[in-house]
Amino acid sequence: MSRIKELFDKKHNRILNVYFTAGYPSINSALEIMETLQSGGVDLIELGMPYSDPLADGPVIQQSSAVALNNGMMIATLFEQLSNFRERIQVPVILMGYMNPVLQYGFEKFCADASAAGIDGLILPDLPPYEFESIYQDVLRRYGLDFIFLVTPETSEERVKKIDALSSGFLYAVSSSSTTGTDQSRKDVADYLNKLKSMNLKNPILVGFGIKDKESFDAVCNYANGGIIGTAFIKAIGEPGSLKENVKGFLEKILS
Repeated sequence: MSRIKELFDKKHNRILNVYFTAGYPSINSALEIMETLQSGGVDLIELGMPYSDPLADGPVIQQSSAVALNNGMMIATLFEQLSNFRERIQVPVILMGYMNPVLQYGFEKFCADASAAGIDGLILPDLPPYEFESIYQDVLRRYGLDFIFLVTPETSEERVKKIDALSSGFLYAVSSSSTTGTDQSRKDVADYLNKLKSMNLKNPILVGFGIKDKESFDAVCNYANGGIIGTAFIKAIGEPGSLKENVKGFLEKILS
């Protein structure tokens, strides 16, 4: 059983998934952040692979990617850093990024190295379902990696069901049609999430985009299995002072 499935089997609500960019704020900060997230009560970690053209990300995450790339972060560097991370990290860890650098690295080599390191799944927002099913799905299965698709308020019911069938681990419900870090009408989000809930999908649902504090996290937990926080956390770890204390302080505000 995968770590992600085991997590959702044990805990059905208030799952907190936190995203940050590998190589930000410094080239070697990933493991310290991951350990502090785990000890602070995070259920799942989404580790971003920096890319020069992150289309789904808002300005804060784009800037963190630019800093990480300038710091020298690359996929090969990240895998070196993650080589023994399972000695210290037990929670599920997902890599999020874009197809271009993964294809440059070599898709099967990427999956093999991710699996060997102890990564549990991937989010690649620019991989279309058709290409996933016809070209890449078997490779991911071979290396035991879950693959998480995104759905938006504009995704048709038929397509949501198709994407749900292809996804494993969970379904990433984007709360708005814009980039990360933006707000959406609470009623619109509630209507959208209620619609997803009524479809009896096979995968649990985590909600992302616009979740930034305890209030917004609590709100989405009324309609889904949990939430994903990225932009607000990136801002927090970019603040002056102790990185560990910034992480702990941020989580205390969310989970208190």
